[in-house]
Amino acid sequence: MPTAALRSLPVKSTRIVVLISGGGSNLAALLAAAEDPAYGAQIVAVGADRPSAAGLQLAADAGVPTFICRLGDYPERTDWDVALAAEVAAHEPDLVISAGFLKLAGPAFLAAFGGRYLNTHNSLLPAFPGIHGPRDALEYGVKVAGATLFVVDEGVDTGVIVAQVTVPVRDDDTEETLTERIKVAERAQLVECTGRLAREGWRVQGRRVLIG
Repeated sequence: MPTAALRSLPVKSTRIVVLISGGGSNLAALLAAAEDPAYGAQIVAVGADRPSAAGLQLAADAGVPTFICRLGDYPERTDWDVALAAEVAAHEPDLVISAGFLKLAGPAFLAAFGGRYLNTHNSLLPAFPGIHGPRDALEYGVKVAGATLFVVDEGVDTGVIVAQVTVPVRDDDTEETLTERIKVAERAQLVECTGRLAREGWRVQGRRVLIG
């Protein structure tokens, strides 16, 4: 990804679109944080890939516009990707955040929002990418797990890292208990870092994201 792909954002114009697929616990935390004007960001829309996503109601209750872009409504995945990019672009975001969005963005979406699309993953990348991060970490026998906030690129969990948080692995951990503890740390990191990006701006140098 070119170094110039990420740009600093003025505090007062940091408009965020959040994409979800489920209950929206990360969305709820972002909405709560954005209620404080000092946070430096506003959630201008919430999109989902399925009408059953409970987070849509959270957004509606907060007075935030919502939209649904279902993959099954389009003949090809590329058509869906173009449509999703158009839906998001209609809200003129400065930043797009995947908060449990279970679909991979394609070329059209990344062309529109490359360098402005963040995702959070429940492992310390580049270790344990994919959908079973905590399980893979336990099976490998690591002593520290965690979560990674990163800039989405064309790969799977391969983007430039914005921030990471560690979570100790306990001897009696199961996949479920470790996953839940990671979620708590992951959510706090997402809220804190999103606010910092909004207030301070950022830049990329090689494989590093520098905030402020």
